[in-house]
Amino acid sequence: MAARLIQRCTRHLSISFLNVSAPATVLTACRWSPAELYQSSTSLAGIHTSFRQHTPDLTPATEHTYTCQPEHVKVDELIESALNTEELLQIPSEHMVTGNQAAALLNRLCRNIVEQNLDAQDVLKDSRFQHLLNAVNGQISSVWNGNLVSLLRNLFVIRVDANNRVLRSVENEIHWRLRRLSLKNLAWLAGYYTSYAQTDGQKVLLSDIIKNVELRWTEITDAKTVTTLMTKLGPLSSVLMGRLEDKGLELAEFFTPEDTRKVVLALAMQNRRSIPLLRALSYHFMQKHCDLKTGVLIDMAFAYGKLNFQQTQVFQRLAAELLPRVPELSPMDVMRCTKSFAYLKWLNLPLFEALAQYVHEHCDKMTEMQLCNIIMAFARLNYQPTIGEAFYAKIHEKLSTALVEMEPFLLVDLVWSLCILQQVNPLYLSKVLDHHFFQRITEGTQAQKGENYKLKLVHINATAQLECSDYNGPYLPTHCLDSWTSVTRNNLSPLGSGVCEALQTAVGDQTKCRCGVSTMYGWIIDWHLWLENSHTTTLGVGTYWGASLWLVGICRLLDSWLWMFHTMIGWS
Repeated sequence: MAARLIQRCTRHLSISFLNVSAPATVLTACRWSPAELYQSSTSLAGIHTSFRQHTPDLTPATEHTYTCQPEHVKVDELIESALNTEELLQIPSEHMVTGNQAAALLNRLCRNIVEQNLDAQDVLKDSRFQHLLNAVNGQISSVWNGNLVSLLRNLFVIRVDANNRVLRSVENEIHWRLRRLSLKNLAWLAGYYTSYAQTDGQKVLLSDIIKNVELRWTEITDAKTVTTLMTKLGPLSSVLMGRLEDKGLELAEFFTPEDTRKVVLALAMQNRRSIPLLRALSYHFMQKHCDLKTGVLIDMAFAYGKLNFQQTQVFQRLAAELLPRVPELSPMDVMRCTKSFAYLKWLNLPLFEALAQYVHEHCDKMTEMQLCNIIMAFARLNYQPTIGEAFYAKIHEKLSTALVEMEPFLLVDLVWSLCILQQVNPLYLSKVLDHHFFQRITEGTQAQKGENYKLKLVHINATAQLECSDYNGPYLPTHCLDSWTSVTRNNLSPLGSGVCEALQTAVGDQTKCRCGVSTMYGWIIDWHLWLENSHTTTLGVGTYWGASLWLVGICRLLDSWLWMFHTMIGWS
């Protein structure tokens, strides 16, 4: 460490002598302008300097002439014009290369390996490649920032071992230079390093990268940098994410549709519902009339649905753009599109008719998981396709053979959704209401998840008793219904309590109404009363049970997103 520090001080001191004593005629001999030459301390890599040559009594007439060697210019041209890996590897054998040129050569070699799909291990074992690595390692301080940052990424891409001496040297040098890197280089470094940081030392470097970006976020001037940092570093630092949201709001009008997609996905993945930013992005998205990729449309629908952000104009544009492309979609895209609009609770009939027709025509190419997700999406919107009979015939044919191997919770969700759509049959009911099956669902499950699935099983059991006349069992045991519904009965929500109190006040006589009434089907009726046939007079609920009376009840389905506030009305 001390030797590195002395080397750096020596180099900077020699540069300061050069700035004072080098004649202007020398600089004009170079192919760089003076401003370019002194832009950074690393830009003197092509000039030979020596501290020992600068003595106090040196006169301008006897100064050493610092000129750009034609050899270095020729090497740069050869690197740019080389057509294949062999030509690149031959350059250091025929010409002297500096550390910066060796880094440029390595970057070009790694790019060729990836583009031409070559075996990286064969190239790594080549002695000429190893010579380039050693050249970079020996002159690491003279490598330009851009080449150094690119070299680190390329070494990761060709899978150089994390403990490789040259790789660690490059990481250490970048760590030294973090504060001197431009924000563009810092964002480029952050864009890929998060995917490769595995060792403790690499994680320390990543942490320092995040800290540097947090301190320099006001330097961001373009939407692309905001997008990169939000996607890569946002999940690692909530403080930085908040600052990037502010910067994104400032630069929202410059976001392309692709940038908008990445930003809203980053927000969705982190569950950050930044309303001002989402509104700004939506507004400017609607102002840009350009061709949108299918992936952009589907990802934006997913992100808006996950964040529960309602923006009707955006939804209309997404649906209008997707409708003519439905026949070209893959089964996975159809599932994602259907689920996304279902989460948005936004039903566009032409689009969903096209999606249903696609599923009907390509049912054999779709997996059971994809079909289950589409059925659940339709149930969430209570959507019935116009080709319903043929559509569900295909679905049942495909799914009936997969019920045995289906994951238990997925099977309950599927059957519950089919009950909502009134398309369930005895085969599905017998699977989920079997004693051994529902024991697997209810035992050893997290409390909240278990309660949700118990409620779904109660709904399925009620459907089996009330709507499936050809179903002969099994059913849920009575003790299960009593124990599962007792929790719901005893814990009235504030809304349910308020409704009961208001209705009792309206009726006046508490003997003529009841709250929290259990039914034989597992439902809990929050409140009911008896009315005379003329619907004008209330009767005692414990006295009358006649054929000409209405039974009015408000079902306790506030915990169910689809059957919420459903009213049960039946003739007794």
